[in-house]
Order: sequence, then structure tokens, then C-alpha cells
Amino acid sequence: METALENLSKEDLLKVVSSRDEEIDYLKSQLAMYKRMQFGQKRERFQGDPNQRELPFEAAPVEVEQQQEEIKQKIEYTRKRPNHKGRAKLPKHLPVQEIDIYPEGDLTDMICIGKEITEELECEPAKFYIKRYIRYKYTPKNGDGVKIGELPERVIERGIPGAGLLAMILTGKYMDHLPLYRQKQIFARENIQIASSTIEGWTKEALIKLEPLYEQLAFDTKAKGYLQADETPIKVLDSDKKGAAHQGWYWVYHCPLDRTVLFDYNPSRGGHVPKSMLDNFKGYLQTDGYPAYDKYGKKKGITHLACWAHARREFEKALQNDRPRAEKALLMIQGLYNIERKAKEENLSPQQIKELRLKESLDIINEMGKWIFEEIKNTLPKSQIGKAMAYAYARWDALSAYLNDGNLQIDNNLVENAIRPVALGRKNWLFAGSHEAAQRSAMIYSFLAICKKHEVNPYQWLKHTLLNIASINHKNIKDLYPQNYKQIIDKSNM
Repeated sequence: METALENLSKEDLLKVVSSRDEEIDYLKSQLAMYKRMQFGQKRERFQGDPNQRELPFEAAPVEVEQQQEEIKQKIEYTRKRPNHKGRAKLPKHLPVQEIDIYPEGDLTDMICIGKEITEELECEPAKFYIKRYIRYKYTPKNGDGVKIGELPERVIERGIPGAGLLAMILTGKYMDHLPLYRQKQIFARENIQIASSTIEGWTKEALIKLEPLYEQLAFDTKAKGYLQADETPIKVLDSDKKGAAHQGWYWVYHCPLDRTVLFDYNPSRGGHVPKSMLDNFKGYLQTDGYPAYDKYGKKKGITHLACWAHARREFEKALQNDRPRAEKALLMIQGLYNIERKAKEENLSPQQIKELRLKESLDIINEMGKWIFEEIKNTLPKSQIGKAMAYAYARWDALSAYLNDGNLQIDNNLVENAIRPVALGRKNWLFAGSHEAAQRSAMIYSFLAICKKHEVNPYQWLKHTLLNIASINHKNIKDLYPQNYKQIIDKSNM
């Protein structure tokens, strides 16, 4: 190897050294990133304070003793501290159980001069009961024919679970991340023995009832003028390899304008998958840097928006590689987010937001664009700072496009927030039993995400929907959307 290097010209030797230096810097940045992923906090806030010192792994013994003494004093103070002056008010919609407490002894010769009221929030565990329909039969005295009371619509024909029980099971699994086997244990504590296969069958049948509403949601989502898109993995047992799970994907579409969410399952993450949703789409499409969306973003009638949160993450990773330039970029991005925060705090209209962005954000974006254009020439492409700049540089038009309309978001965080329940659920129920089960889960995740965004009680919505979806006129099926259900409830409470 040394002989080979000796035979190289000076220029070739410099190229070899430069290439190795570039590879060393890249490996160092990768090592720093993996260490941070393993031992550090996974947060993205950037304070821009280079003088902030790193915390030690362990405090000095003297500091530990001092801290313990302070904690002891605080605990003793808390025990002796009088009650606070005020507390949060209890919800007005809850039923009230009044308990009258009179002084002990003979009160005959005394008069009541007032009363003091003390309230506490209480609860009872879930109450199981049997709903028994008794249908009476009648026949004319001449015996000609029989009339019987009509049985109301049931979720599962000839099944024993009511709509409330099914809503509780679905909410427990997909909203509260309770696998079915844990719910079975809850039933067992109440001495209700139900086979696992039975609960699984109930879940499947209840989800199938939601298919017409989900198909309507998919149709309506395709007609939106502004969509945010993202993907998240899910393991599916339906695999060609014995004992292995298939890696499937939820493709998620969120419309920030009306806060609707659609989960669409597909076994693949290939670029062909969004075709069914985006082939005829017109408007604003906001995504991260995944290449599958690029060809749709270039289509006529579509304005492709990028995500500043993803651009920020790339520069945050580069802090270990090139702190001065990474900090400079992060401070400028922080300025953009400060303007967004200002617009939110002042509750500005979309038109006012657009004017604010053009007045303040545009200058920051222009400054940052010029800076990246100059600095990217002096960075190693494989270094983390080089990658961060290349990420932003390649998507600069898409990163700037949110200035066009005050309704547009600066990042893709809203759709990522909608995906989080899936990530939490995966840690509990681990996988879907089949591709069909994964798609059924996509349906309920869609509606529960909408419930969350519109502050709708998911249990109440599910119970209402399961009771009415079989009998509702197909022209009115949109009335069962969570946001429309909320409007019905609000009107009934007025």
C-alpha cells in the first residue's frame, strides 16, 4: 500500500488524503449521532447558547448530600403547608351525588344558619350489566296472525355484545393501547369469562361496520386542496417467511384546514403506493424528504411544500460535526418559528399571517438561502453539515412555499402528531394478524385521530356510530363523522 502511494503524483496524493479526511469526518459524525441516540435526549429544541456547559454523569458527594437535605426540607414543608387558596373547578356536566351531614346531638331547639359545601371527584369502575329485550307477542282474538315488538338494530346480529361494550373494547385497544388479552383480564376480574377468539371476533365485526364511513372519508380526502402526508411502519404476521413478520406501512394523509386524517395501509413503501390518493390531487402537498412524493409534487396543479422541522433536525444532528455553522442555521430557523408563534398568540387571520410572513419571515429565508448557497461549496458532501445543507438546498423552493398562503403550515408536525398513537400502540399489541386486520386498524385509527383533533369523546362517538351506521341513509353518512357528531352534541346541549 505504501509503495502504491509513493508512486502517486502530488495532486493524486492530495485527492487521496482529502477523500480519507472526508470519510473520517463522516464516520466521526455518525459515531457522535449514534452515541447521542443511545445516551442523549431525543429532543430538537435549540437554545442557541454556546456557553451552556454539559451536565456531568454524576454529581459530587457534597452536592448529593445538599440536594437530599433540600428535598427533606421541601417534603416537611409540603406536609405542614396549609391548603392552597384555589383549585381547578370540577366539570359541570358530571352528575352530582349529594350527601347531607348534620351535627351530632339534639337539634330540636336549634336553627340552621347556613351550610358549607365540600366537593370531591369520585369514580366507579366500569359497570357491566345485561340489557335484556323482552318482546311481547300479541294475536287477535280470532287467532289470525301474530304481532311482536320489533327488536332494535344491533351491531352484531345474533351476537351478545352491545354497542357500548364494543366501543369500550375498540377505544381501549386503539386509543388507550390496551391489547385484547389485557381487556380479557379486566373482564375476568368481574367474573366474566370470554374466550380470546370471541373478543377478537367482536373487534373484527365492529370494525367491518365502519367500512362505509371509511370509504366516504377516503373519497373526501382525495378532494382536499391541502394535504400533509407521512408514513409509519407496522409489523404484520402475514409473511412468506415462517416465523417472520412482514413490514407493512400506514400512509397517513392529514388536512390541516378541516382537521381530518386518513390512514391507508399498504404492504409496501414504494413510490407507487400514493397513486390511489394523489393521482388526481390538486393543491398543496406537504411532505418530508421521502422521494416517493417527489413525482407527485412536480405534477401540474400541485405545489409541493417541504417541512422545516425535518430541515431543522438535519442541522441539529450537525452540531457535533460543525457547531458554528449548525448553530447559525438553527438560530435562523428558530427565528422563523418565533414568527409562527407570534401569529398563533395574536390569533391572526390567514391573510394577516401571510402579510406577517412576507414582512418578517421572507427576509430570514432570503438571508439563509444566500448563506447556504455560499457555504455549501465549502463543506464535505458526506459530512453531517454538508448533508444538512444539501437537504435544505435541494428543497429550498418547497421550504419557502408556505409563504404563499396563511393557511399553510411551516412543517409537517400535525400529521406526525396524528401518527403517534400508532407508535404507542405498537409497543403494546406489537403487530397486526394479517394485511386485512392492518387495514381495519387503519380505519379506526383514522376516526380516532379525527376525534382527538376535534376534542370528541371517542367512546361516545363510537357507540353512537355503531348504533346508527346500519340504518342511516347513505346520503347522510357524513353526519357520522366525528366533527359532525360534535356539532350535533353541541346543539343538543344548548
